[in-house]
Amino acid sequence: MSEKVLSGSRNVAIVGPYLSGKTTLLESLLFVAGAISRKGKISEKNTVGDSSPEARDRQMTVEVNAASAEYGGVCFNFLDCPGSVEFTQETYSALFGVDAAIVVCEPDKARVLTLAPLFQFLDDWEIPHLVFINKMDRANDNFADILEALKGVSSRPLVLHQYPIGQGEHLKGFIDLVTEQAYQYHPGAPADPIPLPDDLKEAEHAARVELLETLADFDDHLLEELLEDITPPEDEIVTDLKMELGADLVVPVFIGVAEQDFGVRPLLTALLREAPEPEVTAERRGILVNDNPLAQVLKTYYTPQGGKLSLVRVWSGTLTDGMTLNGVRMGGMYRLMGQQQLSLTGAPAGSIVALARMEGIKTGDVLTTNGYRVDLPKAEAIAPVYALALTTENRNDDVKLSGALNKLLEEDPSLYWEQHGDTREVILWGQGDIHLKVALDRLRRKYNLPMSTHLPQVPYKETIRKSVPKVHGRYKHQTGGHGQFGDVYLEIKPLPRGEGFQFQETIVGGVVPKQYIPGVETGVREYLAHGPLGFPVVDVAVTLKDGSYHTVDSSEQAFKMAARLAMQEGMVQCEPQLLEPILAIAISVPNEFTSKVLRLINGRRGQVLGYDAKENWRGWDEVQAYLPQAEMHDLIVELRSLTMGVGFFRWQFDHLQEVPDKVAERVLAKNGNGNGNGNR
Repeated sequence: MSEKVLSGSRNVAIVGPYLSGKTTLLESLLFVAGAISRKGKISEKNTVGDSSPEARDRQMTVEVNAASAEYGGVCFNFLDCPGSVEFTQETYSALFGVDAAIVVCEPDKARVLTLAPLFQFLDDWEIPHLVFINKMDRANDNFADILEALKGVSSRPLVLHQYPIGQGEHLKGFIDLVTEQAYQYHPGAPADPIPLPDDLKEAEHAARVELLETLADFDDHLLEELLEDITPPEDEIVTDLKMELGADLVVPVFIGVAEQDFGVRPLLTALLREAPEPEVTAERRGILVNDNPLAQVLKTYYTPQGGKLSLVRVWSGTLTDGMTLNGVRMGGMYRLMGQQQLSLTGAPAGSIVALARMEGIKTGDVLTTNGYRVDLPKAEAIAPVYALALTTENRNDDVKLSGALNKLLEEDPSLYWEQHGDTREVILWGQGDIHLKVALDRLRRKYNLPMSTHLPQVPYKETIRKSVPKVHGRYKHQTGGHGQFGDVYLEIKPLPRGEGFQFQETIVGGVVPKQYIPGVETGVREYLAHGPLGFPVVDVAVTLKDGSYHTVDSSEQAFKMAARLAMQEGMVQCEPQLLEPILAIAISVPNEFTSKVLRLINGRRGQVLGYDAKENWRGWDEVQAYLPQAEMHDLIVELRSLTMGVGFFRWQFDHLQEVPDKVAERVLAKNGNGNGNGNR
């Protein structure tokens, strides 16, 4: 196939912490580029981004929003990504489809730490990115301190592209460090060139020298020029910035006030000149750009009117409306502008478009034709850390629930649902309280499924402390015809933790015929589903030792009932013991918060196993611990509160452990079985 050169587009993600002003920046970028005639406001719920009802209700981004604009003869496809840590999955999935990312942050050195996980992800995947320090008119910290804090959370060197003129509410403009031209801001209009302020000449010179020296670390020719005191030409500096940004070697830093369009035009110009073109990104990903259609799904939407939409990045070839990809014929092709859809007949490589009704296609899937297969990296699903149990408000809706939940999971792979095998509850897992509330809003709005929620039950188990060598169970029931008769003697004894359940028989002389023995085992197993404390019983061995039968009245059912009676009598003599699930948990935090995390674990009946530096995360620790599942529900809420929202953990079930007596008393009292006797 012939090679095909891409040109004329840039795909840019807008990322950053919650409240940094990403959606406002998108609005300003679209306005400055002429894509919209009037800027919307989040408070007025009329922005292009945050266009879903769930986003507008909360005045926050809860899913990726796509929008396009033409600037300088290039089509910019912007993906406005959520800032809340509870919607990180959306951001990570989108980042695999862009050429560059704008990291938006506030001029507050105390909040810079919230950028650490994002910078880590960008650098791990070598995604070119630049920083836009927004809200510079509200800066209280010294600019040098803000920059130093940013350098502390980035593994790539930061290079100033602009230097501010003024501070906080006295912000007047900026100096372009490439051209050394100063500019004065004007609300809603381009900045005017002004003479370089005398009081900033020394600071500007130092910042420019640092920029050039950093670029020279990757360019021997520029290094020679600096050593010989030769002033490099502007186009050489721009070329170096483009090369090193595209290779994720440096992070250029811009400043501005998105709300007033300050700094937005220079930002767009820099993206036009310095952000990598789509073919450069494809080459970096090892993708051969040719005539073979190749796309990847970045986001899945279910719209109330149009059904399923798959937002895709076209890596190679041209997609045409009605084309069949992965065996699925698309039902339409659109360019998205928030909630608005513009019909398209084709999309060349480098485009980001939405494909309609791609049933069976999931976020992250690679789409091709004719069996052409390419593997591309995608964002792994983030493990869930917060759960709610769901109940339909209308019981007739139960049959619709699983289908609706599966569609939610297609839209958001960081959700997970299960019907728990022990508690029988439908449990929805996610990344936090807001995350699950947004999912519940979608269930109500899109699928007319209002839900009630409660905390999931802890799947307690029970076991026994002592053996009972012989317990008798007899079932005798006389009716007008054949009666029912079963008679058994069982031995019950505890097993080591984790051994489960064992059943055996040592019958001699046929006192219990072989055809009835399966009924005995069934009766034992049925009883153990709810032991004397009301929970499933584990780590127990039961042996059928003896019994008797009647040639006419005995049956498998009668022996099943006899076994249940024997278990009911014997288990209460075995000193039942409540068990709780213990999770192995690994908590990752900046090391300045490690001591707080240790106290957090100890305060939740946890056992700290140790901690060490987190691999490849500068200044972070990973704490290993055991934690009772009963203490997990709001762990992520407290952890984020302690760590400015950046702490996270992964977990898995590890073992069952005896519940302390005082805790067990509370559990059993709540379960309505405080005396420890009888079945629930």
